[in-house]
Amino acid sequence: MKPVREAPPGARAPAESEDEGDGAGGHAGAGAGAGENELVGVGEVTVAGAEGWSPVLSRSVMLRHDRVRGTDLLLMPERVVVLRGSAGAVLRLCDGRREVAAIVAELAERFPGASVATEVPEFLGRMREEGWIR
Repeated sequence: MKPVREAPPGARAPAESEDEGDGAGGHAGAGAGAGENELVGVGEVTVAGAEGWSPVLSRSVMLRHDRVRGTDLLLMPERVVVLRGSAGAVLRLCDGRREVAAIVAELAERFPGASVATEVPEFLGRMREEGWIR
C-alpha cells in the first residue's frame, strides 16, 4: 500500500525513501500526532487518536482512478500521488462516517488472511500525518 510520489510536469520529484515498507511512502511513524492524545489499540497496533476517529480525505485531496495506468491517484493542488496495491480501496472507505475499527473490519472481510488489523491503522496514521486525510 505504498504510494509513489510524482511531481507535476516540469517540476522536481520529491525524494522518497525506498527502504521503508510503510503505506504512506515517507517518514511518518505509526502514531499520528501522539502528543497528548491517548493511544488506542486497533488490532496489534496502537494509533494515537484512533478512537472515535472517522477518517475522511482532506478538502484539497481527491481520489481518482487512472484508467491509463490502471491505478488510483490522490490529486492535490500541484501534486499527484500514485497509490499502489490496495491503498485506494482503503481510502475509498474513508468517508467520514466509518471509524477506523469499522474500516479494518470491512477490509478484513474483503481480504481474508491479510494483515489489515496492523497495516491499515498504520497506513491511515501516516496518511493523516501527511495531511491527506483528517
